[in-house]
Amino acid sequence: MSFLFTARRPVRNARLRFFLKTGVAVLAGSLILVANVYAVEAPLTLVEAQRRAVVRSRQLAAQDFSVTAARDMAVAAGQLPDPVLKVGIDNLPVTGRDRGSLNNDFMTMRRVGLMQELTGSDRRQLRSARFEQEAQKTLAEKSVATAAVERDTALAWLDRYYADAMAAVIAEQGEQAKLEIQSAEGAYRAGRGSQADIFAAQGALAAFDDRASEIRRRVRNANTMLARWVGNVSDLSLAEKPATDIVRLDPATLDSALAHHPQIAVLTRQVELAETEAKLAKANEKVDWTVEVGFQQRSAAYSNMVSVGLSVPLQWDRRNRQDRELSARLALVEQAKAEREDMLRAHVAETRSMMDEWQNGRERYARYDSELIPLANQRTLAAITAYRGGKASLADVLAARRNVIDIRIQALQLAAETDRLWTQLNFLFPTGDAMAHAAVNQDIQ
Repeated sequence: MSFLFTARRPVRNARLRFFLKTGVAVLAGSLILVANVYAVEAPLTLVEAQRRAVVRSRQLAAQDFSVTAARDMAVAAGQLPDPVLKVGIDNLPVTGRDRGSLNNDFMTMRRVGLMQELTGSDRRQLRSARFEQEAQKTLAEKSVATAAVERDTALAWLDRYYADAMAAVIAEQGEQAKLEIQSAEGAYRAGRGSQADIFAAQGALAAFDDRASEIRRRVRNANTMLARWVGNVSDLSLAEKPATDIVRLDPATLDSALAHHPQIAVLTRQVELAETEAKLAKANEKVDWTVEVGFQQRSAAYSNMVSVGLSVPLQWDRRNRQDRELSARLALVEQAKAEREDMLRAHVAETRSMMDEWQNGRERYARYDSELIPLANQRTLAAITAYRGGKASLADVLAARRNVIDIRIQALQLAAETDRLWTQLNFLFPTGDAMAHAAVNQDIQ
């Protein structure tokens, strides 16, 4: 008996371990499923939307490839040209009794040689520097593109946010319109109202339904534009919008701050590139020599020979060629500087104008929030109270309702326009690549 008992105990322990492992696995799977559900349903913040947009952008990836190509070309441009192998036959007879013979005529030679162009190290360094500066210019253009991606994503996010807010306002007023229909029908049955009140309430509900249809279209369009940046957002809700009462720009230092704007940085790189081109044109006044060494083999009866040659280009008309090229390159330098200065002035003026408009929008929205909307609500409440007391018609209530929704929609539209200005001001510079952006600014300084 003791033997049977000891034999069964390991079996029960094995079953217990099996059920424990199964339970733990099921629990872990449930926790993962719940975590995935919550991850899917987590509201999409503005910062997360921008991060996804930057990661998904193919334009930024394309510019990375462009930078890699330019830097590879910089290495290649710094090397000497490839040597040229020269093989041939000299002085081969084509008439007479020795025609076609390689050995009978003493002047016939089989030749093999090597030719090398000797480009100056200063010119090779300038060629390499030109491609490296093209890479730096592309990095500045990537900074411009990054800022544009973040800005456009923020605009799309805010469009969806305010479309949802307007839809909520319309839905709220629509529910109240349904209650007013019920109230009008009850008053009519009690002999205190008319059928005209019922028709007016039904007409108001139809108007709200029409506005709701328009708002739903705006929500769909906003979803489409947001999905262009972050992927599918049909199942995502949006988090609360970030604080939009401050921007990262100081009006007192606006000129110096915008001097490092990504688009200005691109033009600064263009100036540097034009200056390098001018230096390269200046270096072209020094000609490149070409050295050639050849070995000529003749028949056994004659001596073999070695040839050495040097080729030097002759600049016959430097005044109309090399000097003109240098003058053209120097003119392009001045053109790039003038374009940079003009764009900087335009950016400063445009940014100051947007800041003034943004401040004005904030002031106007504060007036809506503290005065216009509360007054409209009070008017509606007064109209409802008068209607219940028989001192006002249902038309007065409906007019007050329409006034409330119109003012609330106007306030939301004003807030949306103001926040769009905030977006354009706050994302003049990229935020997701701060270290690289700082490095670019230090290089510019």
